Amino acid sequence: MNRQTLDDLKTQIPLLRFLQAHHWSPARSLSRDRWMGLCPLHEDHKPSFLVDPQRNLFYCYGCGRGGDVIRFVELYHQVTFSQALALLQQWRGTGPLLQQTVRFYQVQLNRHSEAVAYLHQRGVRSPQLIEHMQIGYAPGGCLRGWLTQLGHSLTALRQTGLVTGSGYDAYVHRIVFPLEGNLYGRSISPTAPPHRFLPASKGGLYGWAQVQSCPEVVLVEGLFDYAVLWQAGFRNVTCALGNYLNARQLEQLCDAPRTLYITFDSDGNGSGQKAARELSQTLRQRGLDTRLVRLPEGHDPNSFFRQGGDAQQFQQLLEEAEP
Repeated sequence: MNRQTLDDLKTQIPLLRFLQAHHWSPARSLSRDRWMGLCPLHEDHKPSFLVDPQRNLFYCYGCGRGGDVIRFVELYHQVTFSQALALLQQWRGTGPLLQQTVRFYQVQLNRHSEAVAYLHQRGVRSPQLIEHMQIGYAPGGCLRGWLTQLGHSLTALRQTGLVTGSGYDAYVHRIVFPLEGNLYGRSISPTAPPHRFLPASKGGLYGWAQVQSCPEVVLVEGLFDYAVLWQAGFRNVTCALGNYLNARQLEQLCDAPRTLYITFDSDGNGSGQKAARELSQTLRQRGLDTRLVRLPEGHDPNSFFRQGGDAQQFQQLLEEAEP
């Protein structure tokens, strides 16, 4: 890329908008329209991350790092300069499209009683939680028409994975959760494959920005596990979207000293607890304090709460967790 192309890319992706799309929120405003907030690059207990929208630059007084949106992507995703450019080019094309898709699915949720009933069946009832997680519903057969009316090409929808090669909505009868550059869809039909993602990385740990500064963090496998814990008042919870963690998720967990409570499924075949033990060993080798939470046999956090467990009982499980 030449200098003009780089400048055009940074102009098309304002730093502040990119940060906010990755769940960064300013804590206070400063003079000359600048903003200060917690740094997403390290464990930050007081706002030290300065964003200057006019100059499209950031600087952290805590970790001493700064630069433009390209430099932020390098640091945040731990990638090379060329990889950062590729991620930004992808986000430039898919970011607004995914945001519009998420908003559309959010509107659909309360229009479909079967979707609300499924959430209630999974123990998700709090309007505050639904808003926090931006939960929506994909009925199918309507997203393509809506997005093409907004000016998105069918080619772009296919490339993103929102529409199949034959032109149909990819997400049909699914509860939808927005992720970092992806969407997770959980089928409400027992005959369809339960899980669906767009053809892209699952990204980092779910909701990491909200728990990064917590000295104790609860790690779960699934988003419905996350949902019932958050709803029960455990705001120090994050989700790996499975029991296999990618390199970025491991780096996030090890970015500062903390105690990690690994709360994977206690399934009958033992795969969840086996994965938890292996993860604990890996993280301990990196110097992290880990504890294995033992749920009743056959349960995950979601089923534990749905079948009568409460916050006090779960807190007891945390206190009894094995080093």
